[in-house]
Amino acid sequence: MTLSQVKAGEKVRIVNITGGHGLKNRLAAIGIFPGAEVKVVKSPPGPVIVEVAGSRVAIGQGMARKVEVEKV
Repeated sequence: MTLSQVKAGEKVRIVNITGGHGLKNRLAAIGIFPGAEVKVVKSPPGPVIVEVAGSRVAIGQGMARKVEVEKV
């Protein structure tokens, strides 16, 4: 399952990020990396808004489709 498929209000754990080093580094800088737990505040349509480490971050659909997650 990808981050773009998670419904609002659900908590998930990041399993893998399928993308280049640039994408992985950009997401890691905001706290999204394998093993991290995030809560989805708003799901598509539009950007996915997640809460990670007490902060809310908006992630575009393209990025969200490259983040593989599992339910917690």
